[in-house]
Amino acid sequence: MTTTERTTTTETLVRELADRAELADLVARHSLWIDEHRYDETDRLFTDDVVVTSRRGEARGLDALVALVRRGHDGYARTLHHKGNLVVEIDGDTATVRAHDLAVFVLDEDTESIAAAVHRYGARRTADGWRFDRLEVTPVALTGALERAL
Repeated sequence: MTTTERTTTTETLVRELADRAELADLVARHSLWIDEHRYDETDRLFTDDVVVTSRRGEARGLDALVALVRRGHDGYARTLHHKGNLVVEIDGDTATVRAHDLAVFVLDEDTESIAAAVHRYGARRTADGWRFDRLEVTPVALTGALERAL
C-alpha cells in the first residue's frame, strides 16, 4: 500500500467515524429537543422538507413537525426519552439510523406511563451538517398509568 493509498484510507475512515458521531449526536439531540421543548432548534436537527410518520399522524415540514410533537407531548408534566441500539448506515451524503426509543411520560407527581418504539431516521448531509429528512416511529409498547414507587 502506498502512502497516498494509506492517506486516502485514513481520511475515509476518519470521515466515516465523524459522520457516525454526528448522526448519533443528532439522535441524542432529538430526545433533548422533545423533552426540553427546544423547538427553536428544529432546523438544527431536521431538513425543511422533513416527513415524519407516527401513530399520531404525519407531518411534512418543520412547522407541522413541531405541531405534531406538541400535540402528543405538551399534555404531560414531563417526558424523558432515551434512544439506544443505534444502527447507522452511511451511503455517501445520505444515511439511515435505526434506534430503540424508551420514553417516560410523567402524568402528574404520582403517576407515569412508559412507551417503547423503534425510530427509523433518514438523513442527508447539508451545508450545515447532517439533518434528518424523515422519521418513522413504530410503537412497540405503551403502559397505562403506573403508580410511582420513588
